[in-house]
Amino acid sequence: MTRHTKTATRLMLGSAMALGLSALAAQADIRFWTTEEQPERLAKQEEMAAAFAAESGVNVEVIPVTESELGTRATAAFAAGDLPDVIYHPLQYALPWAEAGILDTDAATEVIEALGAASFAPGAIAMAAVEDGTASVPVDGWTQMIVYRKDLFDSMGLAAPTSYDAVRAAIAKLHNPPGMYGFVAATKVDENFMSQVLEHVFLSNGVSPVGTDGFKPLEEGPTIEVLEFYRDIAKASPPGELYWKQSRELYFAGQAAMIIWSPFILDELAGLRDSAPPTINDDPTSRDLAGMTGIVTTFSGPSNADGAAWGDVRYFGITADANTDEAMDFVQYSMDAGYTATLSIAPEGKFPVRRGNADSATAFVEAWSMLPVGVDRKAPLSDLYAQEMIDEIVGGLDVAQRWGVAEGQLGLASKMINSQAINRVVRQFIDGELDGPAAVAAMNDELSKIN
Repeated sequence: MTRHTKTATRLMLGSAMALGLSALAAQADIRFWTTEEQPERLAKQEEMAAAFAAESGVNVEVIPVTESELGTRATAAFAAGDLPDVIYHPLQYALPWAEAGILDTDAATEVIEALGAASFAPGAIAMAAVEDGTASVPVDGWTQMIVYRKDLFDSMGLAAPTSYDAVRAAIAKLHNPPGMYGFVAATKVDENFMSQVLEHVFLSNGVSPVGTDGFKPLEEGPTIEVLEFYRDIAKASPPGELYWKQSRELYFAGQAAMIIWSPFILDELAGLRDSAPPTINDDPTSRDLAGMTGIVTTFSGPSNADGAAWGDVRYFGITADANTDEAMDFVQYSMDAGYTATLSIAPEGKFPVRRGNADSATAFVEAWSMLPVGVDRKAPLSDLYAQEMIDEIVGGLDVAQRWGVAEGQLGLASKMINSQAINRVVRQFIDGELDGPAAVAAMNDELSKIN
């Protein structure tokens, strides 16, 4: 049943049965599931719900749900006909839930059209695209970044690390261990961090293990280019089993020219978190390193000149059991009048996927850049980083990608990533146990068995 049909049916029944105002008021209350369950973040969402209720008369019950339990809880609620009205959910559920009938995609599409589809980051819309619309309404996201010492790049006349070749050129000039490592690559096979970094590097060269029909064998030539690049950055890294911890520590100590990290490093980089201070000088609250840093969200390999950004996007899903009009109003409010409050829940990791409104095409980007970030100290990103860096951070969401999204195979791609088969084979290649063709064959063999 489409949203239009449901609305018409509800109006006809209301007329025929002469429902009283009290019954309509009861129907107007909606339930909102959120995975942002930390006390401080939950309190901000309850404040936003209260502001919406004051404006609309619609009461919203904010219900925290642990993210690891979200899938099973939604499936059970759907079977019982007891879904909440709105669910804040990660990308991985958008298309499967739409296909299963859990989401009202017509309602989400109408909200996006009402707000103006052009005001959203294209990548965030594309990743949740369904026939004739969008599965859920994009809310916020972030893109993985190459974090680099812009001061050193500038002093050596190096171009920003936007491509495999540019990264290699920088390593050639800056790698001088143990005082300075050219890169800190993820090499610890059983860490999800390595999986995430590798997907980004594969995407950057246009390589994916899935197609529309499921598993798609990795093409040998472009995949060997990926392997050789990853071996180069691993060789420019310290020895050992490396993951996010060492990359952050070495960069913060001024001993790494480049790392790959999430934007959650931005407040730490500026000395706002006591548990992870910069150690490049004697002042753990110093913003010096932040001032020396540049970031790249989209980079390219030789077989993919356009490059890619690895993105993680979150959505508001309007469910099939929703009080549809009220749920749509709540989502529209949360993405418009209440959008700055939505982003303020955790601005260092909630980049605006909706850039602006009818008044200003950049209204929400500007408002977000002024929101305070940090833990032990607070400051807005606009005080910490140059505008061109903020633009780069937000701009990555325009072209953000993930394996399997465009092909409708995100679930299969996630299983492949979680198997860590790619991590294991890449590590064997780095260690010289396999040559390029053998490594590609080994990955294809292992990935073909996953379904």
